[in-house]
Amino acid sequence: MALIRIFSGGAILALRLKEMLESEGVRVVIKDDIQSAIWGGYGTSDLAVELYIHESDYGFVADSIDEFNNSLGHE
Repeated sequence: MALIRIFSGGAILALRLKEMLESEGVRVVIKDDIQSAIWGGYGTSDLAVELYIHESDYGFVADSIDEFNNSLGHE
C-alpha cells in the first residue's frame, strides 16, 4: 500500500492537520526533518515536516485536507 504526501510545512500546522485527520480515523505518518537535524547537529529550514497517509485513505479525508489548505490560503 502506497503512502502519499498530503502536507509539507511547519511543525505546528502539521500537528494541527495530523490531529484533525486522526480524529477522523485516518492514520498519519510524520517525516520530521527538523527533529532529525537537531539530533544530527545541523540546521534545516522551517518547512521540514511532511505528513503522509495511505493512498486508500485519501478519499475519506480529501475534503478535510482541502478545507485545511483553504483555511491557510493555499489552493
